[in-house]
Amino acid sequence: MHGYEMISELESRTGGVWRPSPGSVYPTLQLLEDEGLIVSEESGGRRRFTLTETGRAEAQRENQPPPWEEFDDDAMSGWHDIKNATMGAMHALREVMMSGNDEQRRRAVEVIDEARRKLYAILADQSV
Repeated sequence: MHGYEMISELESRTGGVWRPSPGSVYPTLQLLEDEGLIVSEESGGRRRFTLTETGRAEAQRENQPPPWEEFDDDAMSGWHDIKNATMGAMHALREVMMSGNDEQRRRAVEVIDEARRKLYAILADQSV
């Protein structure tokens, strides 16, 4: 696969929950190539990567489940719920910022600050 295919495949295998950035994928591919675990070749203007024998042996020796298996149906559902709620809030905020008056924008900042505090309180396991 080439890097973009890998990014898309990881996104697909995690139900859209995890989409690694090119800034993390391509340096990792370069490191794996430098270590002799993968090789690359130009094909159609893109670099395609393949495991070497050493890379296959290393993968078998690690014998760990792939990271996308951590994303079971419950985890993916939770991530999708958070993503949808966040996108809805962002759209509402954008409307306030674009169409609201100064007082409405000030109130929106208060709501965002309160939400941030409540989110940190969740991490601190305090009542919100």
